[in-house]
Amino acid sequence: MDAMDYAEKASEIFVLSDSFIRIKELIDDEASTIDDIADVILIDPALAGTILKLANSSFFNYPGKIDTISKAVLVLGITEVYNLVIAYFTTKAFKSISASPQFLEEFWEQSVDCALMIKYLGFKLGVPNAERLFILGLLHNLGELVVQQFQPEKVELANKVSSKELPWLKQQEVLGFTFADCTGELLKLWQLPYNLIEPIRFQNDDDFEHSTMETKLLYMAKRMMLLNRQCKAHVQGDILSSEKMEDLNLKQDAISSANNYCDMERLGILAVLNPSAAMIY
Repeated sequence: MDAMDYAEKASEIFVLSDSFIRIKELIDDEASTIDDIADVILIDPALAGTILKLANSSFFNYPGKIDTISKAVLVLGITEVYNLVIAYFTTKAFKSISASPQFLEEFWEQSVDCALMIKYLGFKLGVPNAERLFILGLLHNLGELVVQQFQPEKVELANKVSSKELPWLKQQEVLGFTFADCTGELLKLWQLPYNLIEPIRFQNDDDFEHSTMETKLLYMAKRMMLLNRQCKAHVQGDILSSEKMEDLNLKQDAISSANNYCDMERLGILAVLNPSAAMIY
């Protein structure tokens, strides 16, 4: 099985709900209004509650109270609310996965850390609307869950990385593709926007010459996250080279600052998107 085969099988099990499809249609329709979008969101009380919790969290740091979905769309913007909708329905879609609680806790912690890292880097580098980058980090490794559903033994083998091995190369060795490849195929089948799919698909690409800023930031954020987790025993330069840091004009203290930001925000995000993972803190 290649990445597409896994993604096709997964798309039959992990399905985005009708509400998501309807919201996507409204957002794609230039004639739709904020109230049209809000009305569909309100049909799902859990979705509406999640959006309001995140909108009022320190993640957005909005100075006032956002107490209605219409206001959330107005204040945060349609794109950002759409990203929150994607985050909600993605975590919901994988609720039925065959995996241990510990595996899922670690997976979502890493995903949230990567999401917070990329948001932090976006702000530090002055990228407009840096909050939108969060969804790239959150979704970047869904392919691992896909393979876990069908061949958990291969995920276990692929994740056994020595200090001399790189995770994405070990995935290629074990599977014939990377988790990023599988994630890209699944997001394409879910018909998510290309500006989400492209950075995720190319997150392991060392050639920055033709990379978008979003792809470069995901490349950096993912590796910064791995240095705290799967690659603690690695030499930093093997995971994240000084040349790549210089390419984005990032200094070493950016890593420490990003780690501090994750430590402050992680629990709040996990408590909303994946409460079971937050229980360990």
